[in-house]
Amino acid sequence: MRILITGAAGFLGSHLCDRFLADGHSVVGLDNFVTGHPDNVAHLAGESRFSFIKHDISTFTYVPGELDGVLHFASPASPIDYLELPIQTLKVGSLGTHNALGLAKAKGARFFLASTSEVYGDPLVHPQTEGYWGNVNPVGPRGVYDEAKRFAEAITMAYHTYHGLDTRIIRIFNTYGPRMRLRDGRAVPAFMSQAMEDKDVTVFGDGTQTRSFCYVTDLVDGIIRLAESGTNDPVNIGNPHEVTIEEIARTIIRLLGSKSQIVYRPLPVDDPKQRRPDITRARTILGWEPKVGLEEGLLKTVAYFKSKLA
Repeated sequence: MRILITGAAGFLGSHLCDRFLADGHSVVGLDNFVTGHPDNVAHLAGESRFSFIKHDISTFTYVPGELDGVLHFASPASPIDYLELPIQTLKVGSLGTHNALGLAKAKGARFFLASTSEVYGDPLVHPQTEGYWGNVNPVGPRGVYDEAKRFAEAITMAYHTYHGLDTRIIRIFNTYGPRMRLRDGRAVPAFMSQAMEDKDVTVFGDGTQTRSFCYVTDLVDGIIRLAESGTNDPVNIGNPHEVTIEEIARTIIRLLGSKSQIVYRPLPVDDPKQRRPDITRARTILGWEPKVGLEEGLLKTVAYFKSKLA
């Protein structure tokens, strides 16, 4: 197959490029490097089945040749990014998704949307099932990301029901691993960057808020299984093992043998207090569940960050 991946130079997009190429497909990567980085795809420069287009999917987009799949992964994804880039975040979730859907429709390609657990907002239901509609503040600071993804889901489903486009929607829960930016603001890289330098590790709130961390290879496996499945409904992909933010911070400090101490800062506005996926649908439909344990994944991520700092 020939696949287009938007956000190809990002954390997840670059791992997907690797996986599709390893599976024997051809990949067209598209990215404008707002939050992605050329280094993430530099190793693919000599690969004959990989081509790259530097472009903003939120503007008119033309890709020559046939496409069998369009995977839309372009978007700022960390709170630091989408708070600094609110308009770009809204545009890539709305105009960008519209353009990517139009491209898939024109090419007769299957469309795959990278949505997020943020569509659930600060959830009042726990764990979160795909049937939960969410608790989102549309005018809060996080609303630019949450509502961009909610709109993206709505227009994707509209293209499916109105145009008959073959679509997939994944709701991605917290994911970590190599190629994350060390200072992108998300918990794992933030704690690692501080702990590696023996600086205070900053925990927002009292640290009792929870997250569920999925290692990137497990997520990519879930993406591939969903892409090849026959379901058009949203599917949660994430690790149901729930840990507190303080617990993940202390684990990282311990694994690094760091002298860092935890310091506490006020919780950001609308920061979710708990987050854990119900993956019954993924288990049932895709036969998927995560395999990489938290400490195993963290050690692999530590090794990557150390190599980047060396």
